[in-house]
Amino acid sequence: MSSPSISSKLPRVGTTIFTVMSSLAAELGAVNLGQGFPDFPMNEKLIGLVDKAMRNGFNQYAHMHGLQSLREVLAGKIEFLYGTSVDPATQITITPGGTYAIYTALTTILRPGDEVIVFEPAYDSYIPNIEINGAIPVRIPLSFPDYHIDWKEVRRRITPRTRMILLNSPHNPTGSVLREEDITQLRNVVKDSQIFIQSDEVYEHLIYDGVPHQSILRYPDLLERSFVSFSFGKVYHCTGWKLGYSISSPALMTEFRKVHQFNCFSCHTPSQVALGEFLTDRSTYLELAPFLQGRRDYFQDLMRATRFTPLPSYGSYFQLYRYDRISDESDKDFAIRITKEYGVAAIPVSAFYTEGKDDKVVRFCFAKKEETLQRAVERLIKIK
Repeated sequence: MSSPSISSKLPRVGTTIFTVMSSLAAELGAVNLGQGFPDFPMNEKLIGLVDKAMRNGFNQYAHMHGLQSLREVLAGKIEFLYGTSVDPATQITITPGGTYAIYTALTTILRPGDEVIVFEPAYDSYIPNIEINGAIPVRIPLSFPDYHIDWKEVRRRITPRTRMILLNSPHNPTGSVLREEDITQLRNVVKDSQIFIQSDEVYEHLIYDGVPHQSILRYPDLLERSFVSFSFGKVYHCTGWKLGYSISSPALMTEFRKVHQFNCFSCHTPSQVALGEFLTDRSTYLELAPFLQGRRDYFQDLMRATRFTPLPSYGSYFQLYRYDRISDESDKDFAIRITKEYGVAAIPVSAFYTEGKDDKVVRFCFAKKEETLQRAVERLIKIK
């Protein structure tokens, strides 16, 4: 009797470089600046609020859209930060993480043969999410070394099948951010079209040097055709919670929720109760950027003693460094070697390109304790 066979929907997907590098770091006891999570504790008050919620009996299903009180607080935050009025009942859905929100938005919109413009280097879930829906990723490289969008190339690559543009700001892995001119160009590109936008803004509050976050939420005309995704885990140092949210127009969110209800349905109730109370204090998000910028600046200062060359980082957990003054190895080989020989794990940026474009750049995560960063750089200094 023969067993059933399966044809993979993602035949090119294997073990990610993030898993490879983290496993290698764990095996060798290396300092892991590769994976994007903090090694410092989250806010004690927020922990206490989750405990309080569980003890007060908030342990059953929350509403499929998310806890109403949390959605109301989020709507207030959006109006305060971006001057845009969002209806918490019809425009906000709580999700199990930002990646899930992006997948659900793509699944809501895409049909086989649709094209999606994706800018590389790109977060590793984007292209598999597009392909599993039978759509076609149209890859456009960000312009090295500052990783800005070439809008002339965007216009050239748009076809009648273009269904969506996928944006990410602050950007993973580069730390680049959208500017006001980018929004002007985006508006011109999508005007009078049937093109949707998926905006990944999970690092919304982690933007530095006084640069304003050009959230799609600032622009009601763009929000009408957009899904905007966020993560509580990234900004509140609790990535293991896997809790985020998506915001869109009422019409698009209705369709988003049709997909959501038969997949996740409901998210962790005690965390939602806790966040709803926690976020009433605006300092809980206004103080995030100065805190993480302090870690970025501390890491930059330490790295001046190395032979690595920094590329600008205006947001996120990450900073890219060129190593061309050290070696002409491929970035993957270089990242593996410094993990084995010097005990510091980084991520090769070629992993964020489908075709493995190699500019001799690696990504370090600076969302770590100062002693962790110091220990890493003490080792990186030895690389000649």
